[in-house]
Amino acid sequence: MRCGDGAAAAAGWLRTLLTLAAARGAAVLLQGNGYDGLLVAINPQVPEDQKLLANIKEMITEASFYLFNATQRRVYFQNIKILIPATWKANSYGKPKHESYEKAEVIVAAPYWKHGDEPYTLQYGECGNMGKYIHFTPNFLVNDYLIDVYGSRGRVFVHEWAHLRWGVFDEYNNEKPFYITGQNQVKVTRCASDLTGIYICEKKSCTEGNCVINQLTGLFKEGCAFIPERTQTAKSSVMYMQSLSSDDRINRLRQAAELYLLQVVEDNSYVGIVTFNNEGEIRSQLRQIVNKDIRKQLASYLPTAAPTGGTNICVGLQLGFEVIKKQDGNIYGSEIILLSAGEDGGIIECFSNVINSGSIIHTIALGPSAAKEVEQLAHETGGLAFFASDRLDSNDLIDGFSAISSGNGDTFSHSIQIESAGERTESYKQFSRTVTIDSTVGKDTFFVVTWQTAEPPRITLLDPNGKNYTNKDFEVNTVLQVARLQIPGIAEVGEWTYALTNTHPSPQVLTMTVTSRAANSTIPAINVKAHVSSDRNEYPRSMVVYAQVSQGLSPILGANVTAVIKPETGDPLILELLDNGAGSDVVKNDGVYSRYIYSFSENGRYNLKVRVQQANKTVRPHPTVLWSHSMYIPGYIENGKIQMNPPRPSVISNEDIQTRVGGFSRTASGGSFIMSAVPTRPHTDVFPPCKIIDLHARTANDVIILSWTASGDDLDQGQAASYEIRTSESPLELRDNFDKTMLVNTSDLTPQHAGYKEIFVFKPEAFATENVTIIYVAVRVIDKASLHSDVSNIAQAVKFVPPMDYLTGNTEYSISRIVLLGFGLITAICLITSVTICALKKRKKVVNTETATTLL
Repeated sequence: MRCGDGAAAAAGWLRTLLTLAAARGAAVLLQGNGYDGLLVAINPQVPEDQKLLANIKEMITEASFYLFNATQRRVYFQNIKILIPATWKANSYGKPKHESYEKAEVIVAAPYWKHGDEPYTLQYGECGNMGKYIHFTPNFLVNDYLIDVYGSRGRVFVHEWAHLRWGVFDEYNNEKPFYITGQNQVKVTRCASDLTGIYICEKKSCTEGNCVINQLTGLFKEGCAFIPERTQTAKSSVMYMQSLSSDDRINRLRQAAELYLLQVVEDNSYVGIVTFNNEGEIRSQLRQIVNKDIRKQLASYLPTAAPTGGTNICVGLQLGFEVIKKQDGNIYGSEIILLSAGEDGGIIECFSNVINSGSIIHTIALGPSAAKEVEQLAHETGGLAFFASDRLDSNDLIDGFSAISSGNGDTFSHSIQIESAGERTESYKQFSRTVTIDSTVGKDTFFVVTWQTAEPPRITLLDPNGKNYTNKDFEVNTVLQVARLQIPGIAEVGEWTYALTNTHPSPQVLTMTVTSRAANSTIPAINVKAHVSSDRNEYPRSMVVYAQVSQGLSPILGANVTAVIKPETGDPLILELLDNGAGSDVVKNDGVYSRYIYSFSENGRYNLKVRVQQANKTVRPHPTVLWSHSMYIPGYIENGKIQMNPPRPSVISNEDIQTRVGGFSRTASGGSFIMSAVPTRPHTDVFPPCKIIDLHARTANDVIILSWTASGDDLDQGQAASYEIRTSESPLELRDNFDKTMLVNTSDLTPQHAGYKEIFVFKPEAFATENVTIIYVAVRVIDKASLHSDVSNIAQAVKFVPPMDYLTGNTEYSISRIVLLGFGLITAICLITSVTICALKKRKKVVNTETATTLL
C-alpha cells in the first residue's frame, strides 16, 4: 500500500455479515470486491467472554469501512467466521466443519512475551508474500485504554491485514527512526512527510529538553522521539501510524452546522437535529429560535464523533418526518437538510414516499463515497444540492450550509455570505485578504476563523476606521477549532482587512468566513444567486454557469464575477462570468452573468462557487430595457371609434437612476453537478466556437460596417482561427443555405480573443446595382480544428435611397383604415420579435429561488 493511501472510514452501503460458524472451508477468498470466509479463532485457554465476541465483530465491521475507503472503494470484508473453543458453553454455538485453529487468519490468544498486548502479524516471507496469521490478545480486544496507544481496533486490523494478505512492511523503523534530507535536515521517518508534530527528548542526551544531534551520524541521539498531533490535515499511510486519523470530517461538519445554527438560520424558525447510520437518533426535537441561547443549545446537540456502521438514509428521513409531525401534525412545506458521507443502495426504496411527503430535501454530499442518488432526491423535492469534497483548503461545507435560507421571500432576514476563503498556510506565514462591507449589509456581521491544529492562529482584523480586533476579541473554541467574532450593531461600511498567521511549526489550512444581514429593513441587500444549467451532464455536452447579481429585483451591472468549479480531486477551473450579451449570455446588461463550461478533468461530482466584487464607483442597478414584459396597448377601435388608454408611464433611463452604492464583496455556492463519460486526457477537440448572437450591420456610403462580440476557439473561450461572412438579398437563403450565398473576403480579418469587440468593413458588390437597397449578412466562426459555429443572427444593411415625393393626390384615407394599417404592422413586427426572443430564451435557465430550511 502506497504512502498516503490511508483514508478514514465513512459510512457506506456495505453490510458486514458476522457469523459464529460457517459451512465452508477456512481459506479466505476474494469474491468480487468482498473478502469471504475470514476465520478468527479463539484459543481454548481464553475464558468465555461475550464482550470479546462483540468487540471482534465491531472491530472487523469498522475495518471493513476503513479498508473500503483506504483502497478507494475496491475491497471490504464481506463476512467472517469465529471459531469458538469447545470449552465455551454459555450459548449453543454451531459446529465447525472444515475450520480449525491452525488454519485461522486471525488468532485470539494470550500474549506472546516479545510483543505483550501489541497486535502483530507473523510475517517471515519477502515483500509481497502472505503472512501466517494476525495475533490479538484478549486484553487488547476488551480493554479500551489501549485505543489511545494503538488507535481504533478497526484501523489496527487493516494495518495488520496489509501485512498478512499483501505481504507489505511497516513504513516506520524503530531502530532508525530518523533520516537526513537532501537539504541536510533531520526528519522523522514517516508517511506522509507532511504529518505534523514535535520532537521531544526525555533522556540524558537532551539539553534543556531539546533533541541533540550526534556529530558522528548527523542524526538525533537516543532518547529523541517524534510526538504527532492527534488531529492531522495530511493523510497518513495505513502502514505508518494507523492510530492517526486524517479524517476531520466530523469536526468540519460541526464547524459548518454550528455556523448555520448560530448565524444563518432565520429567527423564529423551528429546528431539530437527527443523526443516523444503520439506525437513527433524535438529538433534539424541534425548537423555535427566539434568542441566542436557543441557537447555542441546538449547536450543543451536534454529534462529536462519526457514527460507525452502514448508512440508511431512509431511516434518517423517516425519523426526521416523525420529529416534524410531532410539532405540526404534518410535514407539508417542511424542509430537511440531509448530509450524508456514505453509500446507500437502499435509498431508492423510500424515494416515492419522500417525494410524496410534501417536504423539501436539501442535500449535502460529503466526500467521494456519498450516495449518488441524493442529488436526485433534492431535485425531485425542489431542494438544493451541494457537494463538499475532502479538500481541506475549501470551505465547501460552510458554503453549502450558508446557501440554504428561507424561501418565504423575506430576503431582509437572510444571512448573506460576504467572504469564504481558505488557504494552506506555511509555518509562521500569513494568510490575509480584504473584505468590503457595503451600505446594504452590516447587521449581525460575523467573522469566523477555522484551523486544524491544537492552537488557533494569530488573528488580526482591522475595520475601516482603524479599529483593531485580535484573538482576545474572538470567542475561541479550541476543541472545535473555530473562533467567532460578532460585530456589535451595524458594521462599518468600507474595507475590512484580516490577517491569519500560522504560529504552528507545520503548515495548516486556515479559513475565514464572513456573513451579514441587511442593514435596513426597507433597503434590500445586494445578493448573489448562482447555478448551472444542469445538475447532471454527460460529456461532450457543454454546460452554462449563471450568477444573478441584484439588489432586490434590480440587477447590478458592471460587477467582477468569478466562478470556481472544483472536481472531487483535480485542480479547480476558474472562469470570469460576463454580462455582455454574447456567447452564453443572451441578454446584455440584465445582471445575469454567465459562461460556458466544457473542460472537465474527471467523472463525478463538481462544486460551484461564485465570487463577486465591485469597486467603489457609480453603478447602474437597472437595465435600460426590461426583460420579457407585457405589451402596453395604447388604445382600441370599438364600433368605429378610437378608445385611448391612459399614456404609458415613462421609463426611467439608466442615466437618471445611477447611484453610488460603494464597493461590495459576495460569495455564493451554486450547488453541485455530476459529470459522466469524461474521457481520459488528452482528447480531441469536440467543442466548436459558440454562435455569434449580437451581429449588427449599418451602412455608410457604399460600405457595410459590421460589429459583434468575438467568439472563442472552444465555445466562448480562447481565440478562433477565422470568420466566414456571407451575404444575400434573402434572409431565408442565409438561414437555410448559408454555404451557397455570397462569400465576403475576410483574408485580412484575424479574430480577437473571446469577449472583445470586432469591427469589419466591406463593400458589397450588390450595392453597385441601383435596384438593390437591402442586404442581409451572417457570420460563422471557425476554430483551429476546422470546427465551425452555428450561423449567427442575421443582420440587415439598408442602402440609403433619397426619399420619393410624398403623395399629393386627392385620395382620402379614413381614420379607421390608417389605424388598422398601423396596428397590422405593429402586430407583425411584434410577432416576429416575440418568436425571436422566445427562441433565444429557450437557452436561458431561470435562476432558482431561495428556499426555507429546517435542520434535522
